[in-house]
Amino acid sequence: MRALLIANPYATSTTAVRREVITRALASELDLNVVQTRYRGHAGHVAEGAARDGYEVVLTLGGDGTVNEVVNGMLRACPPPAAVQLAAGPPAATAPAAAQSGATPAGAPIFAPLPGGSANVFTRALGLPADLVDATGQILGALQERRTKSIGLGLAGQRYFCANAGLGLDAEVVRVVDGQRARGRGASSAMYVMAAVRQFCAVTNRRVPALSLERDGAPSLNGLFLGIVSNSSPWTYLGQRPVFASPRAGFDTGLDLLAVRRLGTLRTLNLVRQMLSPGGGPSGRHVVSLHDQPALTFRAARPMAFQVDGEYVGEQEHVMLRSIPNALRVLA
Repeated sequence: MRALLIANPYATSTTAVRREVITRALASELDLNVVQTRYRGHAGHVAEGAARDGYEVVLTLGGDGTVNEVVNGMLRACPPPAAVQLAAGPPAATAPAAAQSGATPAGAPIFAPLPGGSANVFTRALGLPADLVDATGQILGALQERRTKSIGLGLAGQRYFCANAGLGLDAEVVRVVDGQRARGRGASSAMYVMAAVRQFCAVTNRRVPALSLERDGAPSLNGLFLGIVSNSSPWTYLGQRPVFASPRAGFDTGLDLLAVRRLGTLRTLNLVRQMLSPGGGPSGRHVVSLHDQPALTFRAARPMAFQVDGEYVGEQEHVMLRSIPNALRVLA
């Protein structure tokens, strides 16, 4: 099979030696070309070209940012049928998520992500091992058996997301971490935790909620401080400790939502405790949890930080998020 490996040479948990070993292993099974990314956005441009050039498989060696760029690049070239229908007429994704079905994009390459970042939320949600060598072995086994599956993605405006998107405090934390990484610091669980504590205690507005949520056939939900939309669960931003914002979220259902109406210290600590416990997920009088939603629209009274798959994408006052079923074919 003709394949392209898109590798981020600056990914947190890879080295030149490990990249070489992995490349040799993949080349034993594939007609493999390798491109190393050079700048932000490069992976997306390369992936779009690969999809247009007829590559059968696209692999990534990097973190969730590289994954997001590559997925968006491939689907720009070969959009999923449900997304085409959305652009052409009545939204296909407004059907009940339990009834979602349809073919994957025939021309899109099969996607095979390998964990190379600090969190690797998407690869872990797919069931791949955290260890790069073990994950490569699983991908090689899937190649030999031609074992693929189709998964749904989220679409925020014109940008697809694999794991989650959020408005508010979580995106503020991502913005801070992105700034520190731009100054040469490597991402780590401790960096995320410290940034979250600082934003919560000293920066974010915890007095005046700015968000409202709209969805078809339901009244608006007003007075929200943050909204986190999940396409998969759990998250792995804290190393081996899983985070359950929306435990029922998955690639074969619609979008899940966690939103809060209060950001008091004790309530927030309880929310964090619930997210770190593998139970039924966050709950409480001031917690909003929704499961299997085809579409969600946020409006903000003031510009709010927005993140997609752990990448800060600017300040927003209006965001529409949709579930796109069967958007991507993956090896896992």
